[in-house]
Parts: sequence; structure tokens; C-alpha cells
Amino acid sequence: MPLQTARFTVAHEPWAEPLTRPAMGTEVDRHERISLTNRYVEQHGVPVIPVSGELHYSRVPRAEWGERLRLMRAGGVTVVASYLIWNHHEPVQGEVSFDGHLDAAAFVRTAAEAGLDVVLRIGPWIHGETRNGGFPDWVQQAPVAHRTDDPGYLALVEPWFAALGEQLAPLCGPSSNVIAIQLDNELYDQPGHLTTLKGIARRHGLVAPIYTATAWGGAELPDGEVLPLYGGYGDGFWVDADHDWDTTFREHFFFSHTWDDPGIGADLRAHPGIGRRPETPRLPSASFPAATCELGGGMATAYHRRPLLGGADIAAVANTKIGNGSGWQGYYMYAGGLNPAPGLQESHATDYPNDLPEFDYDFHAPIGAAGRLHPSHAALRRQHAFLAAFGDRLAPMPSTLPAHHPTNVDDTETLRWALRSDGASGWLFLTWQQPHVPLGTVRDVQFEVALDGTRSSDADAPDAGAPDAAAAPLGDDATPAGSLVLPHEPVTVLPGTIARWPLHLEVGGVHLDWATASPLTVLPTSDPAVGADGPLDALPPTLVLVAEAGVPVELATSADLLGVVAADATEVADAASAVTTPAPGILLVDASRAHRLDLAQGDGRLSVLVLPAESADDVWVLEASGGRRLALSADALFEDADGWIAARAAERPEIREYLPLLGRFEPLVVEVAGASTGTAGGETAVDVGAPVPGEAPPASYGQRHSRASAPSRDEVARHGTAWTFALPAGTGARRYLEIDFAGDVARLEVDGVVVADRFWDGTTWTVGLDALDLAPDARLTLRIVPLHPAAPVHLPEAAAGRRADAARGVREASDAALLSLESVRLIEAPLWLEQP
Repeated sequence: MPLQTARFTVAHEPWAEPLTRPAMGTEVDRHERISLTNRYVEQHGVPVIPVSGELHYSRVPRAEWGERLRLMRAGGVTVVASYLIWNHHEPVQGEVSFDGHLDAAAFVRTAAEAGLDVVLRIGPWIHGETRNGGFPDWVQQAPVAHRTDDPGYLALVEPWFAALGEQLAPLCGPSSNVIAIQLDNELYDQPGHLTTLKGIARRHGLVAPIYTATAWGGAELPDGEVLPLYGGYGDGFWVDADHDWDTTFREHFFFSHTWDDPGIGADLRAHPGIGRRPETPRLPSASFPAATCELGGGMATAYHRRPLLGGADIAAVANTKIGNGSGWQGYYMYAGGLNPAPGLQESHATDYPNDLPEFDYDFHAPIGAAGRLHPSHAALRRQHAFLAAFGDRLAPMPSTLPAHHPTNVDDTETLRWALRSDGASGWLFLTWQQPHVPLGTVRDVQFEVALDGTRSSDADAPDAGAPDAAAAPLGDDATPAGSLVLPHEPVTVLPGTIARWPLHLEVGGVHLDWATASPLTVLPTSDPAVGADGPLDALPPTLVLVAEAGVPVELATSADLLGVVAADATEVADAASAVTTPAPGILLVDASRAHRLDLAQGDGRLSVLVLPAESADDVWVLEASGGRRLALSADALFEDADGWIAARAAERPEIREYLPLLGRFEPLVVEVAGASTGTAGGETAVDVGAPVPGEAPPASYGQRHSRASAPSRDEVARHGTAWTFALPAGTGARRYLEIDFAGDVARLEVDGVVVADRFWDGTTWTVGLDALDLAPDARLTLRIVPLHPAAPVHLPEAAAGRRADAARGVREASDAALLSLESVRLIEAPLWLEQP
């Protein structure tokens, strides 16, 4: 049944504490660009909200680093974070390698070339679903008190940090793109040890303006020495197979000022699986802004539990954290990968509660293990474009929760929303999306937001030489005080709505009281395709809005409407009818297609481009080259080293770029890069031949810590059905193998050697073939173990339904085991490059 609600109200609450600066990054380890206040991060003295995404260089082929990093930058990520996984570099004591895909310094330089800052998560213990949490076996087996100030343990750490310093110290310093260093990971009761690790790191030249540590689980951290970092996963593999959707996952779909998450890493310690906890102060630390490093960009798959979150689920958690007051959006993982060798994963064999795949670390991240995009990339990059364009305004704004908000994680009726405001302007955040438990339609939604019309005073400024950006006016006109009521008529909010609506937004000298569409970005006043000379200097800025499904797009403004243009076609005769005025000062825009509105207010001029909700997943805002370009494409886009738009696609991609001078989208001409005319990719069905069945699978391969164990290599060979085949010679394009199957565990072998694996969860398995360096005559074997109907594993809903269907009506359990190979496809995707 549709939910019936009344008007939703909130009153802005100003910061309770004055603006201050910590010593870290200000008095110690100063940086030319990056510094901290207790409320937000600054870059060149301007408030920003960094977006960091995790990519583990040692889990990605070195030849593909550049493109992965540029795809991250195209997704709005500004900082790449990476674990330095000790057992990848030094499996044998004293034999440290930084060769090939282990060249950490080359990775930092490649990130800089892609326009990314870097967070080095140096450990030495990192978890990351790695063997021994990243410790080499010889460290794990050493007779020392690990992760303490035991001199014996520190004697093992010192040479490792020294080796890292030898590689990376020349790349650290005041002008470096290394802006943060994380010490250890998930260390809960050793604050003094974190200080010791910081001292060792600095002694070896591992210096950055910000040192961090994970703070979840009630961790005790050394005061003032590290920026506390938090996380938020919508689901996880670290609970039992028969466990319900845990409250610690559910909490992240609710607006809150509680930043700690007792659930992360809970499989390695006890945690209180309680519901929503009492609210805490807006800032979890009096000295530092609220910051995250592990918002779930997806989720890893364990054998016993295989969570699967949709792109909207990932975006819902992220949007909620911004509304909660996040000053740093950090994702784990943002780009997946593969373990570089067998036996390096978290497993029952190394006394962990979970069995992880030997190789697969796709994580269902925005960028998968093979470099292909998952739906979360599109959902997140819209948020990141918003942060890039408006972060200087948003970062200083505190979060205010409405008085009436959900009080427990089972509440599926109370609308979830929050306000970030400086008292004179702000943003209304709305998240009505979660997995597993459906949300209903909410009707008659209207918000009343009370602002006091004043911004933070100059007295809040951290020092006389750096005025508080929160006190800076957003425009020449004073913003009126009082309440805003929006929309002008109540609307319906559909499940899946994730929105950021502006309140008293000024751009180009034109004031919008509010809008019921999410700002994406502001395009500059010059056209990057033509240049900034001549008459283009007079072009007004373009505010880009993206409509929400089911919500009419309304703009409240006293500005004059000069004209309307259909932005997706050259015919504009009917465009004027796309905007109506249902009430004075209200512009109602037909968002079924893209339209540009030209507004004037006094000397101010502004173009507003409204994009349909249906095109949202095809929107790209590209700005790594220093400009800002808006494009529409269903294919993966990024900017190459020369600033040209590039696409990785099997077929010629359709790319349309918005040209402010023309006021519409125009096709972008692309050709295959570095190849002769006519060379292209494509998709080919692979003939895998006849299957060779194995023995019927058992219901269980054993267990540890009450969780099912994955089949061993020998058991996969015994129970797996095998298909052996060869691939045609490559054309020079990047190659992928897409495998649609159903079963339990799949492995890919090349000439008898296992090179990749996957636990089935109902999704397509994509294998990057270039990383395998296949010989022309290589024989590939795909081996799939059927899934027994009684196997104690938790599957996503669709996959679980398919298993149940396979078992329904079958008398013998062995005959009900699920096994299917629907297709194997070879994808050849060249690089397409924009033509001058």
C-alpha cells in the first residue's frame, strides 16, 4: 500500500564548536596544497570533499594501471588508495621485490599522471582478505607479540618500512601527490603502537600531511596523531550463511550522526549486533572532520556467503554519508583485481573464518577485476561530479537531522532525509533505497526547511591569514531568511530515489530558491572544444540538473526566463512549451527530454540544462585535463594523457558531448586508436565443445568456525564438469572472456594451470585475458562444480531462486545439483579516441 505522510520539517542547526586546525598537516608535515580543519579538508585554502577509491596495484597488471586509474578519475575519484601488501612483496625474508606489478613508486607516478592523489595504506597488517592479513608466513610464525610495541615485532617491521621508504620517500613531501598514509588497519586497543608506527614511517621518509587510522569498532586512537576513518557496507560476507541482513549493514541506509560501525571486521572480534544506536556529535572527533575510507564500493564473495548489492544500493549508502556530514568519501573497493599467485587469500587454511576465492577479488566494485564497469560506477560518478562542482560550498556545512526520523532499522515507512546548511543556503539529501527489504511509495511529500539567513561568522576563521570559507558569500545579494517550502505542491517519492536538492543556490549571479532535481555540475563559461578567446568569454555558466524518476522538475526563482532550447535536437520550435509556470516564481520543466533554460536576474545570466532521469546512467563529467566536459555515453569513457576523450568498447561507441556555445549535445567523432582504419572489436560466441562430467558433488566440503569450506583443488577436479577449448588469435584489441554459468565454484585453467576462479552468485564472470598472457596454442579448461541443493551457502535472491527451481520436484538430491553453462563469449574491445 502507498504510504501517506505529512509535511516534513527541519530547522538548520549551526556548528556547536568553533573552527580549528589540528597540528597535523599545519604545524607538522605541511603540504603545499592539502591541510585540515576540524570540519573539512582544504586544498589551496579552499574547502573540498575528497573522493578516494581503493585499487591494489599488486592485484592489477601493471600494463593496465593507467587505464584503471583514468577510469577512476573519470568516475570523479580524486584520490587513489592502495594497500602495500607485505606478503606480495617479501614472501621470503630479506628478498623484497618491487619489480613489475609490485613497483609501488611507478604506481604513485602513474596515479599522478592520471590526475590522482594517493593514500598509501602501509600496514604492516592490512587484512584486505589476504593471507595472514598481509603478513608473510615468516612474520606470522615469528615468536613475537604481533601488532604491538614488542621489540621483536618492531625489528621485523623496521626493515619493511625502510624498504618502502627507499622506494617511496623520494615521492613524498610538500609538493607530493602522496597526501595521506594509513597506519596498520582495524587496530582497536593499541594507540601507542600506532604512534610508534608513525614514527618509524616518518624516520624512513614516508611523510604526508595526513596520517590516518581506521576508527570503527570503538578503536582507541592516539589523540591528534591520526585522522579517524570510518566505513559503511550495505551487506557483507563476514556473517554466517543463515544470518539475516545484519543491523550493522542496515544502519547505513539511514541518515545519522553515528559514524562508528561495529560490524566491519566483526568476524575477527565480538560485536554488539544491536539496532540503531544513540546519536553522537556531528563530528566523531573534536579535532578532525568526519571522514571515511571504506564505504562499500561493492562486496567480496566468501564461499559460505555471497552478497550482491546493486548500483543503487551502493549509491544510497554514499549519498546518505554525504548528507550525514561526510568531509571525505572513501570507497573500498573502487577497482577490483586478482591475487597475483595462489594461496595468498584469506582462507580456512590460514585459520580465518572465511574461505575466499584463490584469485578473484572483483568485489563487484565500480571497476571490476577485468577493468569492465559495474552499474555502481554510473550511480556514484553523478555524486562525485556534484562534490567536485559544489564541494567548496558543501564542505563547511554541518548536517542537521529532522526531528522526526526513523528510530530503528525496521522502519520502512518514515522517509529518510537530512539537511546540510550554513544557515543561508544548503542542500536537502533524500535516500529512499535499500536492498533486501522493499520500501514503499511515499505520497504527498513536501518539505519545510527553516534557515536563519546567516552564515558562520568571521570569528570562526582558523587564523587571520585564512578566512573561513564558510563565511564567504555565495553571491552579491543577501540570502533571505525564513522557511522554504518545496516543492510548491506535494509529490510522490518512488523507491530508488537518491537525491540532492539545492536550497538558495546562486550561480552566475542568478538565484534559485530551490529545485527538485539534483545538481550534477556547473559547466564553465568557455567551450573547451573551441577555446576561451573571443565572444565565448560572454557565455554564461551552465548549471546541469538531473531529474529524479517520478518527481516533477520545479525551479523556484525570481529570475526572468529568456528562452528554452531542446538540448538533444536541432529542432527547437516546440521547446517553449516545455516550461510552464504553475505558480508565481515556479518553473515546471518537462524532463522527458533534455532542455536548456536561459535565465536572467539583474546583471546575472545562467543557463540551466535539465537532463531526463532515463539518461542519468549515461552521464559523464570529465575534468582530469583541467577543463570540464559533459558527455553522454553507455560505454566507459576517460581522458587520455593528452586530454582527449577515450572509450573502451567492442563496437564504435556513441558519444555525445554538450557544447555550451550551441546549447545542445553533438556527436563526438571517434576512431580506433593506434590501428589502421577499419580495425575494430566485437563479440564472438566461443565453442567450448562437449562437457566432461565429474562425480556428483557432496552437500559439504567441511567447515571451520561453523562456516562452510570451499572445495579444494582436488575436489574441484573430481566434482567439476570440464569444457576444454582454444581461442582465436587476437586482433590487438583488449580481450575479455564473459562466462554465464550456474553452479557452485568455477575455475579457469590454461594448459592445466589454474589462473582464475569464481564463486557463483548469479552474475556474469568476466576474465581479462590480456593479464593471462596466453600463448597462441593455449588450451583453456573451464571447470564448474555443481551446486548441491543442501550446500550451506547463502546466495543472492535471484541465484537462490534458481537453485530452488533446480531442486523442485527432483527426488534424488544428486540429480538436483545446479549446473548450467549458458554461454562463453569472447569480447574484443579496442580503444577508441576522440578525433580533433
